[in-house]
This record gives sequence, C-alpha cells and structure tokens, in this order.
Amino acid sequence: MNRSISSLRRLFSSLRLVAALCIGLSFAALIQGAMDGPRWLLLAGIPATVLVLTILGDVAEPLRTDIAMSGLRSGGPRAFAPAVVNGVKTVDKRTGRPVLDGRSVESVFAFDLTVMPDELPAYRLQVIHPLDLQGLLHRSRAVVEYDPEQPWRVVIPGNPPREWLARANSVSPPAEVKERVGGFPAGFWTLVMGVALAAVLLVLVRLLG
Repeated sequence: MNRSISSLRRLFSSLRLVAALCIGLSFAALIQGAMDGPRWLLLAGIPATVLVLTILGDVAEPLRTDIAMSGLRSGGPRAFAPAVVNGVKTVDKRTGRPVLDGRSVESVFAFDLTVMPDELPAYRLQVIHPLDLQGLLHRSRAVVEYDPEQPWRVVIPGNPPREWLARANSVSPPAEVKERVGGFPAGFWTLVMGVALAAVLLVLVRLLG
C-alpha cells in the first residue's frame, strides 16, 4: 500500500511539473502576443491557455480523490465523529467520474459527508471506498474516523462503537459548514508555478529582445 502511495505521489509531482511548464508557456505566449509579439503567438496562446486550464481542472479532482483513498496515517492520532450523509454516488476509481454500473469492479462509492468533530467546526468532504460499509446508501447519518491533526484524512470504519452510532443518529445538521479543509484547492500551486514561469519567460524575452 505504501509503495502504491509513493508511486502515486511521484506521478502527481511529475504531472504537476509538466502542467506548470505548459501553463507557463501558454501564458507567456498569450501575454507576449497580446502586447507586442507576432499575431500568430496570440492566436496560438489563446487556445493553448484554454486547453491547459481545462486539462488541469479535469485531472486535479481525480488525483485528489485517489490520494484520499490512502486514509489515516500509520500510527497517527485518530478519533471518531458523527457525520451527515449529503449523498452517495458510484464513480470510476481511475477518473473519479460518475458511472452507471455500480457493480463494476472499476467503480467505487463516493460519500459526500459533513463531518462534525467535537474539537473543530463542521466541514464537508468526499470519502472514497469500494464498499458501503455502514449501509449509507439508505441512511442519512454515519460515523467516521479522522485524524485530529490532519482532519481531511477521514475513513468510514466498518464496525464503529455503538455509542457513536447512537450519537450520529441523534445529531442535527450543523448551521455552518466549512466547504474545504486542509488548504488551497487542488491545482492551486500548479497554477502558481505556471504563472511564475510565464513571468520569468516574459522577463527573459524583454532582456534578450
């Protein structure tokens, strides 16, 4: 399992560098063409920029979803919390896109949950698992296990304690929910790297021109 996670991280790092390079080149071409460069540079930069941003948006969510399957840290702190089930859907485990055949071996469940820990404000996230361990397809409440230090690490235990099941069934949805936990949106730093590279390329063009 750890070897698979390490391979995924290396792949994600490689894709991030390639994506940043493509973003930087397309942005630089677009800006240079719009300012005082040849017209063909502008015409090439517009569709290139649209293409790389579209691809970045498409791949960011599936990659984040795959990483979420790694679950809790080995030996790390963990605690139980009640959660509200906002929805459940079946998705392709490689692309993260919804599928019609939920019985396919290539599909997994995507649980949209609002987690309500005692120590933190309620927050909403998606948990991926190949099995519906707590029968959440037909329930509106769940018990999750999470890392108090890294609360975006959440798993759905198969046999949670009975007292936590009773507590989950009695909770009401929170009035306020934090839509994202754990930092910037997926793809943010890739976009920043691309913009920085574009700025460097434009400066070099000015100095050498």
